[in-house]
Amino acid sequence: MEIQVQCYAGYRGEETPRAFWIGARRVGVLEVLDRWLAPDHRYFKVKGDDEGVYILRHDPAMDRWEMTLFQNSAPVSTGDGKPG
Repeated sequence: MEIQVQCYAGYRGEETPRAFWIGARRVGVLEVLDRWLAPDHRYFKVKGDDEGVYILRHDPAMDRWEMTLFQNSAPVSTGDGKPG
């Protein structure tokens, strides 16, 4: 899924995601949990301000960002008002 990403460029010029948009919904990045390089992409595993965990992939040649994983860490309700 293609997304829009707001980045912070550090002193070495490396861009780090600070927020991203899924459609009209903004998700702030609370923490970068991991980052790694592949031959054609850069990956960031981040924790969003919605408590979700996301993997964001950047294609520097195309300057295109995609979300490749979403994991919801919020407790799931069983329907009786209790997490479950």
